[in-house]
Amino acid sequence: CFFRSLSLCLCFSLFFPSPLSRSSSPLHHSLQLYWFTVEFGMCRQNGKPKAYGAGLLSSFGELQYCLSDKPKILPFEPEKMCDTEYPITSYQPTYFISDSFEDAKEKMRKFAASIPRKFSVHYNPHTQRMDIIDRPEQLMRLATTAQSELGSLVAAISKVC
Repeated sequence: CFFRSLSLCLCFSLFFPSPLSRSSSPLHHSLQLYWFTVEFGMCRQNGKPKAYGAGLLSSFGELQYCLSDKPKILPFEPEKMCDTEYPITSYQPTYFISDSFEDAKEKMRKFAASIPRKFSVHYNPHTQRMDIIDRPEQLMRLATTAQSELGSLVAAISKVC
């Protein structure tokens, strides 16, 4: 699901190690990414711009506006989203559009991977939670789980193939 993957990437953005100035704080970056994706996200489908953000889909006027030639439509770039201010009481002057949902997910993953941090983040599909991996015993538990799941996969492949 695009939104679940996007949400995971947005969770990663919370871990920016930076001073707490407004433009570089973890919260500011997270809000920027959320605003330009979940609220006012756009992507192309069959070459045509489509809206998927809740803020666009809930406002007929802004939906018409975003598809007109009035706003600035920029390529989907998380780095630029973090530095782009937005109004909260008027139509957006700028929107970011991805070539596809897959394109947006991949760019968000690359952006998240570029964030320097002294820990790793792992999505646990069984609990549907993000786990912070920052201790050796957590790494061992994760490796043991992966080894067990890989063993199950190999056994299934040998039975099927």
